[in-house]
Amino acid sequence: MKKLVPGEKVSLLRILGPSHVWALGVGIVLVGNYMGWNYSVGKGGALAALLACWMAGLLYSCVAIIDAEVTSSIAAAGGQYSQAKHIVGPAMAFNSGLYLVFSYTMLEAANAMTLGQLLKTAGILAGYQDCSAEPFVALTILSLAWLNYRGVYLTLAFNLVLTAFSFLAIVVLFIVARPWSDEILKHDQFLTELPYGWLGVVAAMHFGLWYYLGIEGTCQAAEEVRSPARALPLGTLIGILTLLLAATMTWYVCVGLMPWQYLAASTAPLFDAARLMNSNILVALMFVGTVFAVVASANGCINDASRVCFAMGRDRYISEWLGAVHPRYRTPNRAIVALVPVALAFSYFARLDEVITFSILSGLLSYTYMGFSIVMFRRQWPLGSIDRGYVSPLHPLPAVLLLILCAVAYFSVFLGYGVELTLVIAFYTVATLWFHFRRYKYVRRGQQFSMPWPKPIGF
Repeated sequence: MKKLVPGEKVSLLRILGPSHVWALGVGIVLVGNYMGWNYSVGKGGALAALLACWMAGLLYSCVAIIDAEVTSSIAAAGGQYSQAKHIVGPAMAFNSGLYLVFSYTMLEAANAMTLGQLLKTAGILAGYQDCSAEPFVALTILSLAWLNYRGVYLTLAFNLVLTAFSFLAIVVLFIVARPWSDEILKHDQFLTELPYGWLGVVAAMHFGLWYYLGIEGTCQAAEEVRSPARALPLGTLIGILTLLLAATMTWYVCVGLMPWQYLAASTAPLFDAARLMNSNILVALMFVGTVFAVVASANGCINDASRVCFAMGRDRYISEWLGAVHPRYRTPNRAIVALVPVALAFSYFARLDEVITFSILSGLLSYTYMGFSIVMFRRQWPLGSIDRGYVSPLHPLPAVLLLILCAVAYFSVFLGYGVELTLVIAFYTVATLWFHFRRYKYVRRGQQFSMPWPKPIGF
């Protein structure tokens, strides 16, 4: 551990590489392969779930491409918050930061709730009939918060191991299922047409996002990687390719083993797929993979939410107290601790589907902003005016596709959760008004542009 020199400014350490960025992004998301995605099957059938998976994959590919360019250029903690601060202004920065904090914290709560239920079920099967999920939920959040408190390298090295194991477990299941033959997988029996037509495909988009939700979290490592221009684009783009591969394999195996009506109601589809293959080794492998995926996701969410909270506190968008760095561990310790009761409150007092929907909608609002931000970024700082670690190809096509797919996703969520959509929009509107009338006067307006760039065109 590096010792501090008296009078030295305490900052985050740059000690991460591309593998840690990959582990952060994929680790948050891979749990979506183990549970949750299959609800899209109930919305429109198995084929609709595949189309929704690829549509959502295209949406997040656009997110990854845009993130790779902007974040490798604006290598600061906070991700999209820091991008908005430089490209748009304080109001958009505040909203982007709030979207991210709630998106990751709600996802953390959902993971803790899921892990609690998994361990409760395991306890009951082991003979402990009075086993409860609540202690496991609290233990998960508190222990992972402690891990994040102690250091980012240890946190993401832990995530790397968990994520690699969970991904390899999916690959093993896919190979054992022998997709090159019809001996085990029965797609000819289970793969049906679209039972609810093309509207079912749109409705399935809601849970198709669950395959990829959180990959944009790679941006939160921007201030802690050794080489942002290399590590951030590499980790992010390899991450989205990993998720596309895992999602397609997951769909292919599960649809070939279960009727879509049963698959749509499954709590852990990959675990159920292993059970149907009559292999105790596979069942054990997928149970461990499920637990590891959930823990990795919750762990990454704490890392990401705390970095955004820290960056906003440092700039006084919220309480400056949250912008502190631990003098020994070099982590945003106060931001990590402050978000623990928020995650616990949602874990204990909200339903799982509501928490998931809140996280998805917060993410969608952030992606919508990104579609506009990359266009503004290119106009304000054209190619050649600043150093970029990565240049997104075919601009502005990724931005246009992202905005179109976000509109489809909003409508998809509205079909099943219209009330929740209205409440989320109302909440962020009130928060924006609070920031404008009460908090904006405390913002360090003279420090908005922290990058050594020329003035933007039109400034």
